[in-house]
Amino acid sequence: MTAQLPAPSVAGTEEPPSAVLEVTDLQVHYGLRRRRRQALHGVSLSVAPGETVGVIGETGSGKSTFARAVLGLVRASAGRIVIGGHDVSAYGNRQWRGLRRRGVVQYVFQDPLRSLDPDLTIGESLAEPLLVHGVPRDEAAERARAFLPRVRLSDELLDRLPGELSGGQRQRVAVARALVTEPRLVILDEPVSALDSANRVQVLEILRELRATGVALVFISHDLGSVAGIADRIAVLHQGELVEVGPARDVITRPQHLYTRLLVSSAPTLRTASADREERKALRALLHA
Repeated sequence: MTAQLPAPSVAGTEEPPSAVLEVTDLQVHYGLRRRRRQALHGVSLSVAPGETVGVIGETGSGKSTFARAVLGLVRASAGRIVIGGHDVSAYGNRQWRGLRRRGVVQYVFQDPLRSLDPDLTIGESLAEPLLVHGVPRDEAAERARAFLPRVRLSDELLDRLPGELSGGQRQRVAVARALVTEPRLVILDEPVSALDSANRVQVLEILRELRATGVALVFISHDLGSVAGIADRIAVLHQGELVEVGPARDVITRPQHLYTRLLVSSAPTLRTASADREERKALRALLHA
């Protein structure tokens, strides 16, 4: 299935207005002293309301570190992170819990079993974040039920446990759980990489439809083909550096950086006749020269 590029939009600019997420010169280090390694090198990126930004890179490029730093799961060494007008750069655990409880930002894991309690029914899992926000139990249960059709699930699943669902169904529940509180920003870390082709397409279609709600999405992936059909803009990470960012159509059809050209030529759904095996070999050789 060939990915369809989104039409150019106001959101597809390099400096979107009224950013929900504003990351400036973000640096992250791992380890201590001689074993200290820099995972992110001065990354800056903005995401506007209703905009979907795809963050692309191979394993080890720093894309998951970026997501975890934005969510406060990894301590930034330097730089500034602003989410929904809140400067979270120096937040401690208590402040982060407060921000998450207010529903400003949510996270969707690659493996939904990491985020879904195996002992809670689907209905209980969907209602839980609403209860944390102070929504009465009956109202939370009804809102959870009403949200299921938006992720193409039947309310017959409400009484089932996560282990009784397919992988694609669990991931759609995880997406619903992240969005049921109507957050301003959702970070999705490789949300379709563990799914088969049919479920991958379905989840991507759901995310594309949910963009109309005004939520800002950051879609982390190693698969440029998956991101191409949903992202307004694409940011390319290579060895911890942001090497290219721009409207999705431009990044894919007119990649500027050598590494981006390699990613485009290697994506089966985006590959052109000129981007054959010899070209990819040549690009890779130049990249590592």
